[in-house]
Amino acid sequence: MDEAIEIRRSRRAKRWTLTVPWGEPVTLVAPPWLGDDEVDEVLASHREWIARERARQVPRLGLDPRAVDEEDGRRAARELVAMVVDDEAPALGVTYRQVQIRDQRTLWGSCSPHGTLSFNWRLVLAPFEVLDYVVVHELCHLREPNHSPRFWRLVATRRPGWREQRDWLRDHGPELLAFRPAG
Repeated sequence: MDEAIEIRRSRRAKRWTLTVPWGEPVTLVAPPWLGDDEVDEVLASHREWIARERARQVPRLGLDPRAVDEEDGRRAARELVAMVVDDEAPALGVTYRQVQIRDQRTLWGSCSPHGTLSFNWRLVLAPFEVLDYVVVHELCHLREPNHSPRFWRLVATRRPGWREQRDWLRDHGPELLAFRPAG
């Protein structure tokens, strides 16, 4: 295999896990009792799967790392998120404590039990409808702190086409999360 592979041992791992993250080395997390021969066997037996995963990771968004500045992205995300929050919080009958714009590696948004809403700055690189959906999704968690059918009905009352935005994130989200601006 020509690709860089990161092998990490973890005492907490009960079995091995293999991931192929965008723009990062293939990672195998293995329990300490898994021998080197077995590690080699896992990698060899998953060579085709790794190749298929990498083949799916073709950049489609056309993001130029030199054209995006994280500070400007965060500022723009804060403005857009604030605009949606200011419109939607009263309509949903919810209040929040604060809004944070962060650099999460796996999340688009989150809502703490104390009312802090956090959003990934990279949402500003997605279509506005996607950012809008994520903000409404998190605001709905202030009323329904779960993903029950009741929660999704609430989301649908505010954004009937939410599935389209969720699907966009499923299709393009890994590329967006892997994006790193130059400098």
